[in-house]
Amino acid sequence: MKNPLKEVATGLGSLFIGMRLTLDQFFRKDVTVQYPHQSLEMPPRFRGHIELVLDEETGKAACIACKLCEKACPSDCIAVEGVKPEGRGKKVVTEYKLDFTRCSLCAACVEACKSEAIRFSKEYNLAGRNKEEFFMDLLKRLEDKSKKEASQPDAAPTPIPPATATEEAPP
Repeated sequence: MKNPLKEVATGLGSLFIGMRLTLDQFFRKDVTVQYPHQSLEMPPRFRGHIELVLDEETGKAACIACKLCEKACPSDCIAVEGVKPEGRGKKVVTEYKLDFTRCSLCAACVEACKSEAIRFSKEYNLAGRNKEEFFMDLLKRLEDKSKKEASQPDAAPTPIPPATATEEAPP
């Protein structure tokens, strides 16, 4: 038979240890992000799907439809078409399609682009109900994004900066 006083002392000791841990967590900074209204800021090396870069001078895509990205893609998920208008020295992209279901985010297309017309986006919350939603027309997305930014510059969620090395990370 065990000593009842020893059992009570052991129980109280574990109670105080649990209460100390609870109080430690109670006074720590919250790590919860209120998602629809706030979003995490993606680190610089985050790779979302590729996106076209906007040429500030023309207001159009900086892509010159050279198809180097299409040729460099090992997954064969990029399709680029372009035309050369009269009086211009460079082609103009007319269609830029991405099959994100096949993309491996290898960066071969970004590295192959001599005009730096494509980059990785910072979009991380892509969700869809069917496969067709991941066949993206990047030219249309760029136009929609530039129109949206022009009409509503403050509509984006408030980004939360990532935790720094000096802040204590949760266990």
